[in-house]
Amino acid sequence: MHQSIPREQTVDFQIKHVWHSINRMYNQRGIEYDLTTSIGFVLLNIDSKNGTPATKIAPLLGMEPRSLSRMLKVLEEKELIYRKSDLKDKRLVKIFLTETGKEKKEIAKRTVKQFNQVVQREISTERLGVFFDVIADLQRIIEKNQVFNS
Repeated sequence: MHQSIPREQTVDFQIKHVWHSINRMYNQRGIEYDLTTSIGFVLLNIDSKNGTPATKIAPLLGMEPRSLSRMLKVLEEKELIYRKSDLKDKRLVKIFLTETGKEKKEIAKRTVKQFNQVVQREISTERLGVFFDVIADLQRIIEKNQVFNS
């Protein structure tokens, strides 16, 4: 007979639970700067000097292109980014940060660094190494699509 595992002991529950805590923490911090976690992560993935092709941003964030389109529209409305067609290939659209977008990106970068510094102070290098190895293994398992084929 197959025994059921309590949800708190499942990998996906733990990852989602911690991610929601991180997301809440970043959103609370971002309120004073009119930033959300999602906006911060998009800004962090746009090259400040050369811009970033719109098609490259969604895969970096694990977002669907449709969701990214909505997010980019919000960022344009907030005047954090602007779009510019490539001079050589008009089909290629690059996303650039405005000056305000660059300032908000720096705030997001500082916030992420602060969180990581606290984590590194509290958790040993060895244990973090194991954590990153396990996360990489999980990603590999998912990418190999072995989860439901065994």
